Amino acid sequence: MISSRPHVLRTATTSHCIPEEPMASPKSTAPSLTYSSSSDEPEEPPRPRRASTKLISQSAADVQRLIGVPGTRLIEKCCGGGCCMAVTKTDTLTFERVPLPDNDAFRALQLKVGLIPTTLSGLPDVPAKTFSLESVKNASATAAPAESTVSVETKDNSTDFTPHTVETVKIDTSVHPPNFVQPHPPYNVYSAKIFSARELTRPGAEKRTYHFDLDVTDYPEELGVDFKVGGAVGVMAPNEPEVVDEMLDLLLIPRFLRDRPVLLKTGGGRWPTVWGEEQPRELITTRRDLVTWCSDIQSYPPTKHLLRLMAEYTTDPNQKKVLLYLCSAEGQNVFCDFRTGPHVTMSQLLHAFPSSKPPLDHLLSNLQQLMPRFYSMSNDPHESCVPRSGCSRLIEIAVTVHETNNWRGGPRTGVGSGFFERQARKFIEAEKRGEKPDLRVPMFKGLMANPLAKEFISDGPMLLIGAGVGVAPFRGFVQRRLKNANCANKVWVLQGVRDSLLDELYSGEWGVHEDEVKKVVQSRTGGSKGKYVQDEVRAQADLVWFIINSLDGRVFVCGSSKGMGEGVEEALVEVAMMKGNVSREEATEFWGLKKEAGQYIAETW
Repeated sequence: MISSRPHVLRTATTSHCIPEEPMASPKSTAPSLTYSSSSDEPEEPPRPRRASTKLISQSAADVQRLIGVPGTRLIEKCCGGGCCMAVTKTDTLTFERVPLPDNDAFRALQLKVGLIPTTLSGLPDVPAKTFSLESVKNASATAAPAESTVSVETKDNSTDFTPHTVETVKIDTSVHPPNFVQPHPPYNVYSAKIFSARELTRPGAEKRTYHFDLDVTDYPEELGVDFKVGGAVGVMAPNEPEVVDEMLDLLLIPRFLRDRPVLLKTGGGRWPTVWGEEQPRELITTRRDLVTWCSDIQSYPPTKHLLRLMAEYTTDPNQKKVLLYLCSAEGQNVFCDFRTGPHVTMSQLLHAFPSSKPPLDHLLSNLQQLMPRFYSMSNDPHESCVPRSGCSRLIEIAVTVHETNNWRGGPRTGVGSGFFERQARKFIEAEKRGEKPDLRVPMFKGLMANPLAKEFISDGPMLLIGAGVGVAPFRGFVQRRLKNANCANKVWVLQGVRDSLLDELYSGEWGVHEDEVKKVVQSRTGGSKGKYVQDEVRAQADLVWFIINSLDGRVFVCGSSKGMGEGVEEALVEVAMMKGNVSREEATEFWGLKKEAGQYIAETW
């Protein structure tokens, strides 16, 4: 970080309130974080096949012999994702070989399209168009809706999107969503200025993680809702501008029309809001704003209705046959592989079938809405301030960049994490030039009553188990606990990382005596076999059992559900079996009851 910027002030703590490790004496009832070596658990031997089972069929001919259906041909396919099936067709069905699109985007779809039946069944109807875009006469004189005029220009020429009662001007939708893109009342999207940004991981880390300090000093009051330790903020991240322009280019929408005001008329539902009331709407907007802020054009796999819509507006007959085949009952197996195969974006589909040019309003009617992304706060929001005009309030979040393969051969970032990475890089590069950029994050208070925030209490021992960016909210928990006057309160952290030299988050930022409070578990270190955080949970069985059976004791788990979350849950069950001398069923029920009582809290994704 640049040393010339203002320093963040935090409430000082006294050494006598730092949680100390329980002394190894008969009077100490709380176990401490113990040393443990890598636990090499032997793998369970494969379960032998039951003697009562017998393989009775291996081919379609065997099935036909068993079911005794003459005069039919069974086409047996597996459509991926566990949905294997046998489709019965008559012998009179004819097939043809259709030339496939010859482009890189189509080849990247990896569609195994062979012979296509000349007659297709089960085709869905062309999906309905739920809204329309109409030209606005005398567009320059048309006023924007009243609710979207909430910004003013400040003296330092930076844009302030906080609602004001003074005369307002139109929102700059290049950095902030139109006001009709909003969550449920009382929340409104607030333009939080980035006070600082830095990369937490180091070069060579498998995943990049960034830290942000967001200035929310002027966040408007919302019916008593306030930022809370362990809470999550919602972010209305836009689609990347280059991706938006690429899609509009593919749809042959002239550039001079993209920012021209249009009248949006809907027949009902919530579109283009996020969580608004279901009702018809008439709004003045632009085509670019609808694609940028309202439609998810890259996160969801294609549906049959979307492919049917593309087929309806496809001029090339062969491309149309392939699209209709994917929608049909006969193409169900290929469609299932398509849905469970490589990640597909809307732009890739339009590149793969270049003669498909559906109208924008009809296309957007059948795409998913662009939903907010939620990020847990990594600080105690009541303890961070900047000494500027009194005390400017900050909230802190950590964001890990999510990447998937792009059909062009490079990585593609997620909507939310990609937006944050672009903002972080702009901020860091501007600071290197000696500038203080005015970069914003459109956010709202979001989930202040999520499980992590709801079950946080200031009394009782606490064990925090997390991996990757899942440890971010625990930093705020430790900050709140260390400032508590009751020195009997205990807190321990088990943090899972790949390599502590590359991707250990917030190293040295947990407070004094960090080494006694926190233990880092590395899964990949120096080429030797590492250890996962669930292995450390088993090694710390005494500590786990003490905490979960203490008055107001809490065990928190946060991170990815796949791998870490499942592994920790299994480890906790094994701890209960061992320390409680109970069966697996009884141990599972034990943790279920602790979850109902709010003592075992798992927030995984």
